[in-house]
Amino acid sequence: MIKIDFDKMGGLIPAVIQDAENGEVLMVAFMDEKTLNLTLESGKTWFFSRSRNKYWMKGEESGNTQDVVEVLTDCDADTVVIKVRQNGPAACHTGNRSCFFVKWEDGTWVEHSKPLFNPAQVYKK
Repeated sequence: MIKIDFDKMGGLIPAVIQDAENGEVLMVAFMDEKTLNLTLESGKTWFFSRSRNKYWMKGEESGNTQDVVEVLTDCDADTVVIKVRQNGPAACHTGNRSCFFVKWEDGTWVEHSKPLFNPAQVYKK
């Protein structure tokens, strides 16, 4: 039986969030045992914010939730890939579809997409 190894990295594991339809990597976040269980039970993605030191469900503020389609772990059982159906236009808090919109090109980092929503209007911080 496989058991996810939360101890290897101080109680957290990386979670790669991937669009189930086209394979695009939407984001990478961290999970502990509680948020992985919440994700598996609810069918929505839950994470642990290291900067805010709190649990959060993707889309709880923006409405851009993620429906879990499939969950996989790697051979070391210390990382998960979660294939999702993205609800709403964007997975990234910057308003971009994916958090991976900056590309190394000719010796510099270049943004390759435009935000699909204005984060200042969505996240009332």
